[in-house]
Amino acid sequence: MPEKIEAPSKEEIALLEPFRGVSPNNIIVPTTKEQFTKAVADLFRHRFVGFDTESKPVFVQGQKSDGPHVIQLATLENTYIFQLHYPESIKCIAQLLETTQIIKVGFGLKSDRAQLHRKLGITPKAILDLDSFFRSEGYRKDLGVKTAIAVVLHQRFRKSKKISTSNWAREQLTPEQLSYAANDAYAAIKVFHALNKPESAFPIVDLT
Repeated sequence: MPEKIEAPSKEEIALLEPFRGVSPNNIIVPTTKEQFTKAVADLFRHRFVGFDTESKPVFVQGQKSDGPHVIQLATLENTYIFQLHYPESIKCIAQLLETTQIIKVGFGLKSDRAQLHRKLGITPKAILDLDSFFRSEGYRKDLGVKTAIAVVLHQRFRKSKKISTSNWAREQLTPEQLSYAANDAYAAIKVFHALNKPESAFPIVDLT
């Protein structure tokens, strides 16, 4: 068993340089059939992509979320924001998430997978939860994206609670929402590539 490793503290992370996130020019929100087709073609060019979802928050105790409402898939070049109120978006997401050709990389993906199955009947395949990888490396707890960015990239990743609890079901997302969502997926793929390890080193789920 590897020796248990302590993650950096909040105070230590606060001293790091800010994370250099995805440029707004590289955040793409498909709305037309042509744009969806182009997005899918680009994502299929990559073996690994960053993956995350966003859901409209629930503030009433006992009420279940009807999310996700947004799904993000990121390469090192572009981050795609798929809003699920577009029927074409759901078709593309099913194609992208159910293929084993593309490995979807993220943090804490168990709940995302459950929500996708419940809402859309999609069972995502070829999933790499980086929290599982870091546990296998000896970290005591799930790192999450903020701590992983600090450990691997030596940068400070900021997440706004105000934006995270905003209305992700709205028809047109704000620039702040787009940036927040894009960087969650982009950060995951940045961490993955910075680890610079072969595919066989990672605990990928449902690859066959």
